[in-house]
Amino acid sequence: MLGPGDDCALLAPEPGMELAITVDMLVAGVHFFPDTDPEQLGWKALAVNLSDLAAMGAKPRWALLAGSLPEADEHWIAAFTEGFFACARRYGVDLIGGDTTRGPLNLCVTALGETPAGRALRRDGARAGDDLWISGSPGLAALGLAHLQGKTELPANLARRCLSALQRPLPRVELGLALLDRHLAHAAVDVSDGLLADLGHILERSGVAAEIQEARLPCLPGGVAPELARDCQLSGGDDYELIFSAAPENRHKIAELAAQLDLPLWRFGGVVEGSRGTISLLDENGAPLPIHRKGFDHFAQDTH
Repeated sequence: MLGPGDDCALLAPEPGMELAITVDMLVAGVHFFPDTDPEQLGWKALAVNLSDLAAMGAKPRWALLAGSLPEADEHWIAAFTEGFFACARRYGVDLIGGDTTRGPLNLCVTALGETPAGRALRRDGARAGDDLWISGSPGLAALGLAHLQGKTELPANLARRCLSALQRPLPRVELGLALLDRHLAHAAVDVSDGLLADLGHILERSGVAAEIQEARLPCLPGGVAPELARDCQLSGGDDYELIFSAAPENRHKIAELAAQLDLPLWRFGGVVEGSRGTISLLDENGAPLPIHRKGFDHFAQDTH
């Protein structure tokens, strides 16, 4: 109803819809390297928020952008906004307001979307007996970060792929909308802190446990130590893929959806009765495997 230029924006959701609202902060030295390409950073600043909307099956509509900048660098700002608005155009988002000030480099985006009233995908809907699915190629972003940090040296082609996953993630908006529209999922979450950590959010909220079959996880990329690749896949984070639970009778429909979206969807485990939030990682014979860490801890881990 009213965009930037006044004290507030005025929004009118479509009839029968309710708002889904999310906010994410990106801090230099914590979430990205201070010398990160500003165009890539602009894209990612919005994309990570749209991933939250995707996890709830919400259609992205609006965004607000706030940030502190060490200086008014016109070239940096121009590149940043180019990336931000490229992402906004890709997913049909209008920028409706924001704020800027001088300070350490810090970016904060609030994104708003619409979902049919009472139908949003939530974390508390998983049921014992559900299949567990994940989209795309989890672990690539974490491998890209390990490459930048000098923890591994990736082959050139794999490095480009992993750095693209890290710096220009693709929020799975189309997947989230389809899961909601086709009534295929009981619960969903996006993977920002790590597959195990974010799966744990579903299990905690739903009061259930899970078993993961290692052999059903996406294939690990070649050219990197298998132990590092598996750790990045299970615990690395920054993927912005979707994990969702679904009834076994929907397997065929989910396979059809994967083909329609040209997006790999992997059935990697199942929801079981058990201690709330417990995750068991099993080998091909059903024997338990050790889990060394579950994901990124914002107050305990090393920063970028």
